[in-house]
Amino acid sequence: MEKIPCLKERTYAIEEQFLSPYACKSNQTRGRLREEQPCNMRTDFQRDRDRIIYCKSFRRLKNKTQVFFSPEGDHYITRLTHTLDVAQIARSLARALSLNEDLAEAIALGHDLGHTPFGHSGERILNKLCPLGFSHNEQSLRVVDILEKDGRGLNLTFEVRDGILNHPKNGTPATLEGMCVSIADRVAYINHDLDDAVRAGLLTENDVPQHIRNVLGTGSRERINRAIYSVFETSNGKNYVKMGSEIEEASEEFRTFMFQNVYYSGTAKGEEEKAERMLTEMYFYYVKNTDKLPQTYTKLLSSYSPEQVVCDYLSSMTDRYAVYMFNKIFVPKGWTFIDESN
Repeated sequence: MEKIPCLKERTYAIEEQFLSPYACKSNQTRGRLREEQPCNMRTDFQRDRDRIIYCKSFRRLKNKTQVFFSPEGDHYITRLTHTLDVAQIARSLARALSLNEDLAEAIALGHDLGHTPFGHSGERILNKLCPLGFSHNEQSLRVVDILEKDGRGLNLTFEVRDGILNHPKNGTPATLEGMCVSIADRVAYINHDLDDAVRAGLLTENDVPQHIRNVLGTGSRERINRAIYSVFETSNGKNYVKMGSEIEEASEEFRTFMFQNVYYSGTAKGEEEKAERMLTEMYFYYVKNTDKLPQTYTKLLSSYSPEQVVCDYLSSMTDRYAVYMFNKIFVPKGWTFIDESN
């Protein structure tokens, strides 16, 4: 049988020659939770990326809310398109700084796998309901470590797992590639969420305060380009990844503007009360009736509390499936009467 060449050695050599000394090189990974046979063709970070893309949680992102609940239009951002945006921006940042693009992409693709239905509203609701608390980044790590592959998890590398857990702004990623994803996430969502708000008729580009537009630019393309260039100018050749102070301050003002005018607007939150009632009713129903959970989740009850397992199940749902299950559990079915007139 012909021996398969070890193609990843070529990737190692390229990384050694061209990547920054501060990059996390593929042959320097701190490894996986469980040892396994390595692949001859792909580096560990490339394998992690592929595992995430082909997992069930990644597929479900296409029907999870970003800002607007279950929008009817074809062009609104979903959790999946947001994830792809983050991956693209993270790779652009990593490329500009001569960091490991494969690692940055893998982290980006996995960073929101644990997100709830109904966006951050769902996250706030589960955090309020569950005595253990709930945060989507911790749940994303739980997805890749435990919930995927029928309880076996994806067995990802330390660097990808760390980046997923630490992607929020207050996180402290262990790698510069993880820092790229954290910045890419914030750059992506404030820009494409504004595009959605404009598409929904909530705002126009001119509603963004003029001094913010003067610094960040007008239109998502210009704002994203300026953010990437600011990170490059500030961080190239350095052992950190951050924006320049002017862009950073304007971005924070832009984010505050979005919270005030979009995320907490009547349109975006108009359905939140209904979502809260749905998730609350299903949460307490499943905590009291754990035998009604799918088998994948009932198997977890021997190791985890009912509250945790119910959160695992509810957070895995898409918006549509959550509505379907609520109707199945709580809405009476119509009755078909037999015609006895004959």
